Amino acid sequence: MEMDHRPWGWYKVLLDTPDYKVKEILVKPNSRLSYQFHHKRSEHWYIVQGEATVTLDDKNIVIKKGEYIDIPALSKHRIANNSKEDVIFIETQTGEYFGEDDIVRVEDDYGRSNNTDLN
Repeated sequence: MEMDHRPWGWYKVLLDTPDYKVKEILVKPNSRLSYQFHHKRSEHWYIVQGEATVTLDDKNIVIKKGEYIDIPALSKHRIANNSKEDVIFIETQTGEYFGEDDIVRVEDDYGRSNNTDLN
């Protein structure tokens, strides 16, 4: 499995089927993904290492190893790692389409615009 590197860390696709997609995602210390939403998919995030702050529709929620959160389609969301150790989570996507061009960025720390790079 090939890692796809991003400014905030990396991800790798573990499973890609017509009905769902599963990724392992690492977020480096003091990094966060863009604040975004998707039209055609929901996501389930399960933390396997570390502690993260998830922003879901402008509400901050801290989740730790062994905990999870569900992200409905059209909900604005982001995950941030404010700690000194890596955060790793498993993302399961369900819905009708899993392409990277179904990312609508609301805010991005790295100057990326909509539909150009993952998260």
